[in-house]
Amino acid sequence: MEAPWWREAVVYEIYVRSFADASGDGVGDLAGVRQRLPYLAELGVDAIWLAPFYRSPMADGGYDVADYRDVDPLFGTLTDFDAMVADAHALGLRVIVDIVPNHSSSAHPWFQAALRGEGRERYLFREGGTRPPNNWQSVFGGPAWTRLPDGQWYLHLFDPSQPDFNWRNPEVHAEFLDVLRFWLDRGVDGFRIDVAMGLYKAEGLPDTPPGKQAFKAESPIWGRPEVHEVYRQWRKVLDSYPGERMAVGEVWTDSAEDLALYLRPDELHQSFNFAWLEAPWSATAFKTVIDDTLVTGTAPTWVLSNHDVVRPVTRYGEGLANSTTGLARAKAALLTMLALPGSAYLYQGEELGLPEVKELPPEARQDPIFARSGGKIPGRDGCRVPLPWSGITEPFGFSPDGVDPWLPQPFEWAALTAERQSADPGSTLAFSRRALRIRRELRASLPGRITWLDSPEDALFFTRGSLTCAVNCGTDPVRLPPYEEVLISSAPVDDGVLPPDTAVWLRTP
Repeated sequence: MEAPWWREAVVYEIYVRSFADASGDGVGDLAGVRQRLPYLAELGVDAIWLAPFYRSPMADGGYDVADYRDVDPLFGTLTDFDAMVADAHALGLRVIVDIVPNHSSSAHPWFQAALRGEGRERYLFREGGTRPPNNWQSVFGGPAWTRLPDGQWYLHLFDPSQPDFNWRNPEVHAEFLDVLRFWLDRGVDGFRIDVAMGLYKAEGLPDTPPGKQAFKAESPIWGRPEVHEVYRQWRKVLDSYPGERMAVGEVWTDSAEDLALYLRPDELHQSFNFAWLEAPWSATAFKTVIDDTLVTGTAPTWVLSNHDVVRPVTRYGEGLANSTTGLARAKAALLTMLALPGSAYLYQGEELGLPEVKELPPEARQDPIFARSGGKIPGRDGCRVPLPWSGITEPFGFSPDGVDPWLPQPFEWAALTAERQSADPGSTLAFSRRALRIRRELRASLPGRITWLDSPEDALFFTRGSLTCAVNCGTDPVRLPPYEEVLISSAPVDDGVLPPDTAVWLRTP
């Protein structure tokens, strides 16, 4: 039987606000996505994942949803969405959309009604006197409770404009099942589930013990067992539609074993492997993550980057004097990831080797983390700067000439535009296209397992059928194992020697 499309897919995350602006207002939109779909087809990805584009006050970049069944005018209309999906499918690209079930916007009609004292059971309201009902803290900083003038408190694990739903209320279940069907009926191929290990909170909302506040399974806040029944219901809906519709969860857990619970045959199809993203530049760390992931027997989903984390080029180069080292390591990590069995998720700009933008002026920053920390934490705007498409000055083809993008782009990005890199066979974009093309050519013939080879210290060698992948995380060159042909390398490889901060794919007998 042929494997489902998502099992070995490469999925490209589009942060819509920062991808391409067709309307000329400095903000990316669905029409801009539609215009750039041929670029993504040429890149060689199998699917796109769209960050939220729903009606929203944009207090948290659209993850504060006011209407789950409509497109925010900032991004276009439902007609624009339908046209984009049709064009994507015509190009062979699947479409995954984000769904945000842990919380809504405070502008959502349900919460507006709750403020009037109607239907508060849809959210988590509690009496608390002058002090919050418990010691829970917001992920964005500060208490996770806000008090209303009538004395009641409501829970928001993120921004106060993002009140948490009460998933012990059947109305919430029914609402999201209907939302799923709404978008499935419009042709989407799957969902990325925001904060998928959230939803339920422990009965009685007890205080968190010391050290149990983070995104972990052993917590009264996260990873409650009741959440699994939600995804069993959702799986039934997905399975009732043709075309192998799927769901991938944003699940932060204590262990790979706990993560596997979300991936049982009647629950989610995939979950992001954040342990890979969090691993330092280390052969030992990489091997540990790979072993821990593959031993669960689930469909692995590898990710190096997304709209919430520092870009790999900067992350791997942090504290190093040579700024090119971060890019070299990011390319090597990408090549290693693409050699592993399972699917891979890329974040827009990763194929261009974009770094994190650290020098954003305070007045330009929009991430609520920056505001709630009093400017002490920079937040996530640095990985959300609009993409550079063409030209030598801002907005670099993101918007029509003369239009300022919603976040300023650094002038150094003139050397990193998609247009310029497309003309350079030695560019990061050209490398990414080659890697994705070779992966697509090989994947049907490669087994879903790897075999480790003996390798020098600070290096990793593994085989997957006729493919051998080697990555050197050390400071000295290492000798490669026997091979017939170099298929692709992240940096030049000569005379059977692998330089530091380099990965290579080899064809072996």
